[in-house]
Amino acid sequence: MNLDLSPKLAKKVYGGDGGSYLAWCPSELPMLRKGNIGAAKLALEKDGLALPCYSDSAKVAYVLQGSGVAGIVLPESEEKVIAIKKGDAIALPFGVVTWWYNKEDTGLVVLFLGDTSKAHKAGQFTDFFLAGSNGIFTGFTTEFVSRAWDLSKNFVKMLIGSQPDSGIVKLDDGFEMPEPNEGDRDGMVLNCEEAPLNVDIKHGGRVVVLNTKNLPLISKVGLGADLVRLDGSAMCSPGFSCDSALQVTYIVSGSGRAQVIGVDGKRVLETTVKAGNLFIVPRFFVVSKIADPDGMSWFSIITTPNPIFTQLAGRTSVYKALSPEVLQASFNVPPDVEEAFSSKRMDSEIFFPPN
Repeated sequence: MNLDLSPKLAKKVYGGDGGSYLAWCPSELPMLRKGNIGAAKLALEKDGLALPCYSDSAKVAYVLQGSGVAGIVLPESEEKVIAIKKGDAIALPFGVVTWWYNKEDTGLVVLFLGDTSKAHKAGQFTDFFLAGSNGIFTGFTTEFVSRAWDLSKNFVKMLIGSQPDSGIVKLDDGFEMPEPNEGDRDGMVLNCEEAPLNVDIKHGGRVVVLNTKNLPLISKVGLGADLVRLDGSAMCSPGFSCDSALQVTYIVSGSGRAQVIGVDGKRVLETTVKAGNLFIVPRFFVVSKIADPDGMSWFSIITTPNPIFTQLAGRTSVYKALSPEVLQASFNVPPDVEEAFSSKRMDSEIFFPPN
């Protein structure tokens, strides 16, 4: 497999005073196209508004920085106006219309990871805007807009021609946007930094998994997701997804080292990963990470709603399930070497604290 698996940073696609939209390009990260995965970031400045749009891809949004307001309209549903903050994960199924707004001095940054198997372009999101200089109104003739929305042609010209910007705009200071409704977060948002932990290993790391129980909408997205926080100098056990899922990983904070092993036991990636990097582990390939002294955290999507992983080290290692005779014969080692190999890490699972 000759694909370039090295981590990449996102590049700006469009933006202005209100903020920027950045994306990872399949030409630079070929696994995006091969795995039918899209990845992008929205960075809004104070008073920045990402105009209402829908996408050709189901996504999971994750708030990397700041706080703000999101508007979400599910098909045949009323608008939900939600307060969002760092650590929030939001499932965005097909057909959802969204807008995003930042009223704070701190920048609001939202990560989007999703499935592009039904998208117009493999490995890329295509958004369809409801307003702005590239909104759907601009494509219809005045007659069609006038008849569809029962407006005079003068009103149509005002509706179409008044917004010169596209994608992201900066609102005037003092402009009042809708206030969030506290109850609208229920079932729509999960804060991964505050949610109950699925795994918690002292001096090792912690995991929060998004599933249909803690975020019901995830079932309509068709993806699994998790937030992993690895303590300083700790190691994440080598493992692989045994149900043909891709792992798409964004480094949220910190840095560390990663190794990926592919076909015929070949190391296909050995690299340093740091905040802002995105990298993808192909199906069935084995990956392991070691955090730098300051630790490392990452947010991942897995291309199946309920992923199954096989660990190769630790208490749940598949090696520990094999009989001693099979291991002796397979490694061509005497019994004492096999016993030493099998007897280690009996009380460790997934994360290994530094020695």
